[in-house]
Amino acid sequence: MWRSTRGQRFQNYRAAFTVLDTAIVTRAWIKELSEGLTTGPNAPAAWLAWVKARQYIALSAPPTTNTRSKDEQTPAPDGQALIAEITEYFKDRWHGFEECAVALWRMQAPATGRCEVTQPYRDGGRDAIGEYVLGPDADPVPVEFALEAKCYGERTPVGVRDVARLVSRLRNRQFGVFVTTSYFNTQAYSEVRDDRHPVVLMCGKDIADLLQDRGFSSPEDVRKWLQTSFP
Repeated sequence: MWRSTRGQRFQNYRAAFTVLDTAIVTRAWIKELSEGLTTGPNAPAAWLAWVKARQYIALSAPPTTNTRSKDEQTPAPDGQALIAEITEYFKDRWHGFEECAVALWRMQAPATGRCEVTQPYRDGGRDAIGEYVLGPDADPVPVEFALEAKCYGERTPVGVRDVARLVSRLRNRQFGVFVTTSYFNTQAYSEVRDDRHPVVLMCGKDIADLLQDRGFSSPEDVRKWLQTSFP
């Protein structure tokens, strides 16, 4: 992945590790491993499925909570500086943030295909509509989504009314994306998750983390990106 320090870009490596879903690792298999036998008779089934067919099921536990608190949605100080660049850039033209929100969603979901920003004040509860593409390139299946964007300050949360407006416009075979520079208040977040609405909630911390992962590690980097992409 690309990072940036003092205006200099460089590449670094990211590794993802997965614990396979197996309840017991026997001493007998550990002994086989020490002897160089990785797929012996005592190897766990989950390990054999990965080695032989590259199929895996990750060990996981159900979450104890399905919402994030305000603090969990708030960026660290360096991330807050990136978000401040965005809110300052669009402070006199809030609807300009809608195209930025689409660009951020594309960063988060590269398989996003066609996406169009709707006309201001006549958007029917959707700031943009688009397609997320599933399947192989030779036979893709587009899934429609509706996107809502709110360029709010850090002290102004997204509430139930904002989210309900998007949810009410979702139709069959659609999902929603809500992008905000702020955070979602507890009631709005809980209603989306408890009612299992297919809505992705991207808060300020998500945006800051995403930008940093893409190499925009300073306010200057973000400002240049905004000026170039959304003049």
